[in-house]
Amino acid sequence: MESVRSHPSKYYVLSQPEACNGKSIFLLSLIFSSPGNGKRRELIRKTWGSVTSVQGYPILTLFALGMPALVTTQEEIDTESQKNNDIIEGIFLDSSENQTLKFILMTQWAVAFCPNALFILKADEEMFINLPGLVDYLLSLKEHLEGIYVGRVIHQDIPNRDPHSQEFVSLSEYPEQYYPDYCSGEAFIMSQDVVKMVYVVLNQAPIRVSADVLVGICAKLVGLIPIHNSRFSGKRHIVYNRCCYKFIFTSSEATDAETSLAWREMNNGKECSLFETYYGLISCKLLTYLDNFRHFHVGTGQGNALLFGE
Repeated sequence: MESVRSHPSKYYVLSQPEACNGKSIFLLSLIFSSPGNGKRRELIRKTWGSVTSVQGYPILTLFALGMPALVTTQEEIDTESQKNNDIIEGIFLDSSENQTLKFILMTQWAVAFCPNALFILKADEEMFINLPGLVDYLLSLKEHLEGIYVGRVIHQDIPNRDPHSQEFVSLSEYPEQYYPDYCSGEAFIMSQDVVKMVYVVLNQAPIRVSADVLVGICAKLVGLIPIHNSRFSGKRHIVYNRCCYKFIFTSSEATDAETSLAWREMNNGKECSLFETYYGLISCKLLTYLDNFRHFHVGTGQGNALLFGE
């Protein structure tokens, strides 16, 4: 870590080494973003990413990028970074093939430059994140602030053995029939000690697997079992309902319009009664099921219903 701290330019184009200095951070949110999606990053800054504390517990939100293919895009990122000071950019091409490398470098950044953060949230930029709900949940853990690896857990996922696939994993790389349980990569949380443990054993795990699977393999290596919480949506997009969104932690593929609406309505001061929350969850579940059912039949997706009890 000393080498990384002393020479961050060997690993990062933009590193924000002072972002955590002298700060007591409860939750560090690392939002994995594509270089050209400056508009989405700005929307996040104006909505849920603008939350800097919940119940007095500090939150820091930063964006994790790789390098763009175009010089003009890099110039735009440089300008954006100078304005906001919230972009970490690794020295690698931000491509689908390099997403695991992206996770590794961002894990390295968290360990090197933000070791005082109690929890680290990894989330994709298309997610809507209920930060107050997440912090409230983490506070409910009370003394159990270590050994936390929580999200929507995937069970018995099968490695891709098709040699013609971009996601191919050979038997020599990973010989087991199933991957160990892991948290769906769209959004999950690790406590600082888990981030450090994962980083230490990264070189023992196959690099060709996806980033979320990689974390699951590392967790198994250190004897850690992921915690399932159905309030994480995983890959599912949850059809919007105010009281539902106040209860769940995440929703995938949230549009710009939906993100703005959710943020505005969730912060209008109106609380949800127990009945309204229950009705909202039922409404979300039903509408999400119908929406996925419709997509399944027109061939644009798979009909996965959101089951809050799973």
